[in-house]
Amino acid sequence: MSANSDALLALHCARLGIVFEDDIRPGANYDVAVEHDGQVWISGQVPRVLGTIAVSGALGAGVSLDDGQRAAAICVLRALTILRQRLGSLARVQRLLRMSVYVNSDASFTQHSEVADAASAILYEVFAPHGAHARTSIGVVALPKNAAVELDLVVALQRP
Repeated sequence: MSANSDALLALHCARLGIVFEDDIRPGANYDVAVEHDGQVWISGQVPRVLGTIAVSGALGAGVSLDDGQRAAAICVLRALTILRQRLGSLARVQRLLRMSVYVNSDASFTQHSEVADAASAILYEVFAPHGAHARTSIGVVALPKNAAVELDLVVALQRP
């Protein structure tokens, strides 16, 4: 990757008007990112901006697809911000490996993949041409703090 990835992350945050904490920390006894054997695993991220859940509730029960996509975008930008904070720069990322997206939804909602598409589009743009990734999108009955979306990432790092 290149330093351009850092600039593209900043651009996406600016487009959505999002500013994250200077040092995103876990809320309990876990780590927000674990680096091991050339990979980084980013813990599940909800659409939290400066301590507040930006999009909450269940899709199909009062939360629109557009709102779900915004939530997914915030989640992935938060995950990438954690990754940049941990590595110093996104330039060390060799490629994206996997993203799991959990969508708080009622039984009638079936557009989980369309929610995840918003996060995938950002990853693809920030890391092109290596932004493609394996992905799972899953509907769930509830998420922490009633968040609309939660996602996690696995990335491969360039060898020093």
